This record gives sequence, C-alpha cells and structure tokens, in this order.
Amino acid sequence: MLNTILHGDPTDTPPLVIVHGLFGSARNWGVIARRLSDTRQVIAVDMRNHGQSRWTDTHGYPDLAADLAEVIDAHGGRADVVGHSMGGKAAMALALTDPDKVARLVVADIAPVAYTHSQMQFIEAMRAVDLSTVEKRSDAAAQLARSVPDPTLQSFFTQSLDIREKAWTLNLDTLAREMPKILGWPEIEGSFEGPTLFLTGANSDYVTTDHRPAIRALFPQARFVRMNGAGHWLHAEKPRDFEASVRAFLDSAG
Repeated sequence: MLNTILHGDPTDTPPLVIVHGLFGSARNWGVIARRLSDTRQVIAVDMRNHGQSRWTDTHGYPDLAADLAEVIDAHGGRADVVGHSMGGKAAMALALTDPDKVARLVVADIAPVAYTHSQMQFIEAMRAVDLSTVEKRSDAAAQLARSVPDPTLQSFFTQSLDIREKAWTLNLDTLAREMPKILGWPEIEGSFEGPTLFLTGANSDYVTTDHRPAIRALFPQARFVRMNGAGHWLHAEKPRDFEASVRAFLDSAG
C-alpha cells in the first residue's frame, strides 16, 4: 500500500485523502493537512514512484487510481478526496472507475484532458545534479539553478532529496518513461455523479473554459472556483485561501 501520513483521528465524517502532484509528496501538504484535520482524519499519501512509496515500472492513471482505492479501503472504504495536478487526474480516475469510494471530490488545477507541455526538463535537471557533492539541500538547489531559475521550484524539488542517502526519492526513470501517460488522459467510460469542485488558479492556464464540456461530461455536478492571485501551485501560493475553499465546498456539499 502507499505510504501515508495521518493527521488527526477517525471521526464520523469520512476521512479526507490528499493526493499530491508530480514530483510532490505527502510532506508537501503537511500544513494544510494538519489544519483540515480539526474535524476529520486527513490522510496524505505518497504516490507510487514518489516519497516513501514503492517504485514500480508503471505510472498510468488506472494504476494510480487502484493505489488510492487500496488506501481508502484500509480507512473505512469511503472518503472525500482532494487531488492536485497529477494527483487530481488520479483522483478523477478513481471517482470514475470506483465511484462508491469517493464521497466528494476536489480537483485542483487540472482537467481530464491530455496536455502538450513537457515536464522532462525538470527530470533532466534533477538527473544532472552531482549528488556525490551534495551535503545540504542548498547545494542541490545551486546545481538545479543552472537549468531551473525559479527558486520556488528549486526548493520544491530538493524536498524530494534524501541527503543522507544522496539519492532522489523520485523514480526518475519510470516518471520519464511514463511521461506521456502522466500528461495524457485515459479513455474512461461513465461519469461521477457526486459533488465535485474544480478549484483553479486565476493565473494558470491548466483549466480553461474550453475544458468545461469535457469536465461536465464526466462530472455533471461540477462546480468551478478560481482563486485570484494564484497559479498552478495554488495550494502553495495561497494556502489559507485554498484551505478555505476546500472547507466551504465540503461543508456546502455535506
């Protein structure tokens, strides 16, 4: 089963499962997860090939959805789910293939469509770091800066670095090989009839009005909220606003 970090104790309310995006981990969501655990248990997961979860040769969304289903089964069989980016696609795949396991769904800044951009430049940047010379995260960040000028991304990537072992906690080989699947979207029959929130950054172009027909075809109860002043990493850029939006949706859809 996926590695999980639990926040709070089980209650009569279904637990909330938080699913990170590409290159992320459960640890990235610690602050938001702890704050949301005041009324329910929150389960942050490390997706396969990330963090402390197992490494595999595959990274398609049917596999990721099955991983999430296993976690939910271990915590009562039904949960609310929040997923960002890649994690949002995994959460959508779960809701469509195993809808009884999902009570309410929050999809953060991603749509059920294939994207044409690439994330390979970041994998190559991490591969290029000479880990034998790294004694602290700032050493790795300095090397990443050669091809990743954004300090925020440098810091984000180095959170997936095991300094003691001098190794990435990301299975870069599988993620590179499976990148077409990660950027794509599988053909999935059916729809999810439960309450669904598509929460997007106003400064992001990952979810546009052109995507709404595809979204509504699969998620007919979809609501849409745009967070001002936030881009694709809306939960990191505006954590309090993100938390407030998730709370308001879960309360109103309860």
